[in-house]
Amino acid sequence: MGLKNDPQNNLPMGADLYGELIIAEAERPKTIRDVLPGLALATIAALAAAWLSEHYGAPLILMGLLIGLGLNFVNSDLRLSPGLTFGSQTLLRIGIVLIGAQVTLMQFGELGLPAFAALLVIMAGVIIVGILAAKLLKQDALYGLLAGGATAICGASAALALWSLIGEKRIDQARFTLVLVGIFVMSALALTFYPVIAAALDLSDRQAGFLIGASIHDVAQAIGGGFSYSDAAGEVATIVKLTRVALLAPLVAIFALWLRRKNLVDGGAAAKAPRFGLPWFILGFLALVVINSVMTVPAPITAGTKEMSTWLLLISVIATAMKSNMASLLTQGWGSFGPVLAATAAAFLLALGAVMII
Repeated sequence: MGLKNDPQNNLPMGADLYGELIIAEAERPKTIRDVLPGLALATIAALAAAWLSEHYGAPLILMGLLIGLGLNFVNSDLRLSPGLTFGSQTLLRIGIVLIGAQVTLMQFGELGLPAFAALLVIMAGVIIVGILAAKLLKQDALYGLLAGGATAICGASAALALWSLIGEKRIDQARFTLVLVGIFVMSALALTFYPVIAAALDLSDRQAGFLIGASIHDVAQAIGGGFSYSDAAGEVATIVKLTRVALLAPLVAIFALWLRRKNLVDGGAAAKAPRFGLPWFILGFLALVVINSVMTVPAPITAGTKEMSTWLLLISVIATAMKSNMASLLTQGWGSFGPVLAATAAAFLLALGAVMII
């Protein structure tokens, strides 16, 4: 499934929708042997991140991101490029597919119609704030979409899914890494302070659970924050957060339609544009959600897919961090965190307003 040099050629569905992720010749794996060195390095780094997370209680993906950035110097070795590219692109898509095994359609019903409607409004508002903040800071709207979408949906997983659609040529790895860093920092701060704020406001278990589940980016931290308030709040936070995860596929599909339309308008050449179709990883995600909803999946399989998706996303984040151009990353400035900060603030304020109404 190698990609052609001509971006106008039909691309396999594993590529991004617009042919943006055209892999450089030096990075394109030709055999399995080409992939092994870079992939092995990212896997070893993932094991180190898991050890640190287990022994010190730090978020797993954050540890992987920091280790990947610390090993960033390896990107100058072209022998590692094919494996790191495979990890940062192909493995992340497989990981996104496996997330679907953790979600069911019934979770929407458990949330309730008023709360679900409020959640949709919150997510839409967060995305809009991210785009507006990016424009205010003189950055492109796609960067705001990435920051706002990742904040609104499910953190790193959503960031990876959106970035795979937008493409490296529109948002380079340095700016994508900044979004990941911002998400993890904001999520860690939210885990620390949101339960305290909920207690200070004397929110009920349901209100606190909705607030935490609707506004914290990372799945584990959203659920952990809910249970740190109370068991009942933790259950509500889990349902709300997993509902956001379940909306990953339809929202990314909507973004894909919008991006394609923008591409047609900007390019002015409809005949040359690739035919639209949902990416295979979004279709796979939806298929697993449906399967998980209509039949009882054995617990070992559910646990196995969850563990596998965690590892695949961890390796993809590490590979992306290793491939990032640190020189470019350091020149971005603190303003690049602005859309993530604005989206985080919007998520909290909108969620707080919602719990006072519903």
